[in-house]
Amino acid sequence: MRKKIKWGIISTGHISNKFADALKILPDAELFAVASRNKEKAIEFAKKHHIPRVYASYLELANDPEIDVVYIGTPHTFHLENSAMCMRKGKAVLCEKALTINAKEAIEMVRIAREENVFLMEAMIPRHIPLLKKVIKWIDDRRIGEVRMLKASRCAHGIFPEGARQLNPELGGGSLLDVGVYVISFASMIFNKPPVEAVGLSHIGEWGSDEQGVAILKYDQGEIADLSFALSTNAVDEAYVLGTEGYIKIDDLFAVPTKATLVIDNKEVEIMEEKIIGNALNYEAEEVMRCLKAELKESPFMPLDESIQIMETMDQIRKPWGLIYPNDKKSK
Repeated sequence: MRKKIKWGIISTGHISNKFADALKILPDAELFAVASRNKEKAIEFAKKHHIPRVYASYLELANDPEIDVVYIGTPHTFHLENSAMCMRKGKAVLCEKALTINAKEAIEMVRIAREENVFLMEAMIPRHIPLLKKVIKWIDDRRIGEVRMLKASRCAHGIFPEGARQLNPELGGGSLLDVGVYVISFASMIFNKPPVEAVGLSHIGEWGSDEQGVAILKYDQGEIADLSFALSTNAVDEAYVLGTEGYIKIDDLFAVPTKATLVIDNKEVEIMEEKIIGNALNYEAEEVMRCLKAELKESPFMPLDESIQIMETMDQIRKPWGLIYPNDKKSK
């Protein structure tokens, strides 16, 4: 593979702008093309980020033979469609979280990646943050004994105009897929196995999407994860990993933390601090490029089967809420 890896970006929304900024600090990345169904937006995005190639359709970008990997920044309802199109054109794909809108689509997306023998990864920032990898080392070294409980919160208080993607159920909006996926994926990362039970409560707002919720996950040895998520509520987004011998506190914002504290017998015995470089999306891009150079088809830090399992857990949590996405009807 050439020294610089050429990226294409599909969609020109807020998260795509952040990803474009993230690529700029990586010396082995070249932001090569952008596509939008609105050509004017694509041209504006390209000018802002100094992108040489502009496409007015996603298919045109997918057909570009010079592009190595495509970042999918479209709403949840389009993740499978857009990712499948790129993978069938031989492109590696980094798809924004949540991987899809339901487990059935996640299974199909992974099937296509393996059938086409191309790289695929869900864009889940915490999996690649250096400080959190060191927290995992604390856990693996049994610094807090056996992990028994986990508490984590990922809440935001946004003000959204009517029809905004974040709360639009037709686009898979709502707190579970938008921010709840962070805490559920974090629990999966800590316990390294799927839950045997997953229950939750939510508030369905006036637009028909879940504005806030909680989930309790139980694992096969009695471990429990206590998780909260919201798009309309302020909170301290800390995480606590609780063990038989002590606990680890990960400071706000736990998903992109700069500080973690190891507490034994109610005494702080070690503090780790590490600054975040860039806007943190660069860590995802770095992992994708590391995998491509090593000819890996998936990342060991965000395995595809685990992304499927996380979608299955979220499906189970929302089922009693009566929360049905448009794609659920298509998947039956």
